[in-house]
Amino acid sequence: MAASRDTGWKGNKAALPSKLCAACGRPMSWRRAWAKNWAEVKFCSDACRRQKKATS
Repeated sequence: MAASRDTGWKGNKAALPSKLCAACGRPMSWRRAWAKNWAEVKFCSDACRRQKKATS
């Protein structure tokens, strides 16, 4: 099983795009749910989205 990971294992999360959350600054990785609107994603969670609206 370990040999399959060494030779082209498709679940490599390090290869996914990432960006920083606009509210907390933590890095967030691409998710399948965000595939259609990855360019518009700004916050890592609903909590960060609410926090940003409260401070603005």
